[in-house]
Amino acid sequence: MSLLNVSSLTPASLILNGIPGLEEVNLCIFFPLFTMYSIALTGNFGLIYLIYSEEVLHRPMYIFLALLSFTDVLMCTSTIPNTLFISWFNFKKIDFKACLAQMFFVHTFTGMESGVLVLMVLDLYIAMCYPLRYATILTNVVIAKAGMLTFLRGVALVIPFIFLTKRFPYCKGNVIPHTYCDHISVAKISCGNVQINAIYGLMVVLLIGDFDIPCITVSYTMILWAAVSLSSADARQKAFSTCTAHICAIVITYVPAFFTFFTHRFGWHTIPSHIHIIMANLYLLMPPTMNPIVYGVKTKQIQKRVIRFFFKGRENSSHKF
Repeated sequence: MSLLNVSSLTPASLILNGIPGLEEVNLCIFFPLFTMYSIALTGNFGLIYLIYSEEVLHRPMYIFLALLSFTDVLMCTSTIPNTLFISWFNFKKIDFKACLAQMFFVHTFTGMESGVLVLMVLDLYIAMCYPLRYATILTNVVIAKAGMLTFLRGVALVIPFIFLTKRFPYCKGNVIPHTYCDHISVAKISCGNVQINAIYGLMVVLLIGDFDIPCITVSYTMILWAAVSLSSADARQKAFSTCTAHICAIVITYVPAFFTFFTHRFGWHTIPSHIHIIMANLYLLMPPTMNPIVYGVKTKQIQKRVIRFFFKGRENSSHKF
């Protein structure tokens, strides 16, 4: 009987209500988000193509960077088009199963983003601390396995979200005060006990944070110690420049993510809901937008290849005339 009740109270579709209180300025929200999303797609696809086409960039560091770009594209594409449709066309309806699928992808790829950052830091650690064994440690097989394990970790941690959310009866309506299907936002419109969902969500964040952040911290301690010990000033500068790019990517990823997560669960009543939802969109959009810029500015190899690529393109177009 309970199964019948749950199934009968599962809505066919949900309404994503957008940003509460800012309905009248939807167009003002659309253009910055659209601009950032366009930069994110252009920058990340450009970076992936550059790494793919330039043989000199077929190294573990750049392969991990391409994986980060691919993850960034999937992460922001899982939500931002939905947000843009709400802002521009007032298209708020989403199928319940599509909502669960969106929830799965957004949380999987945010978890994968953190994992890829760890892989990039470990790559830098091996390059700095074990330079002679670098090529033998980070083979193509090891890189492929590391990437697959990072993805599977995200999937394994997120799948329970779907089952925990799907089991609820939804008797409080079908309107979600958000721009996309976030796990806890969907759970809160049910009439079930969301305490298990909240506890499991906190456990996932702590599991990822307690593993990834100590890995990054310990690795950077060793990296900076190795960088300071380098005899060549040019080598030290190159090492610190690479570290700066990584640190910027880590700050851009973790600060908005943790702000969004903890305010959603512990500070919802003290922070205006529209601020929280804007931050929830920015934490999915800022890393994809900023990472290609940060790595493009801070990584000289990529700078040189970009300049060479554009000059080569100009030469080819001038030869046609």
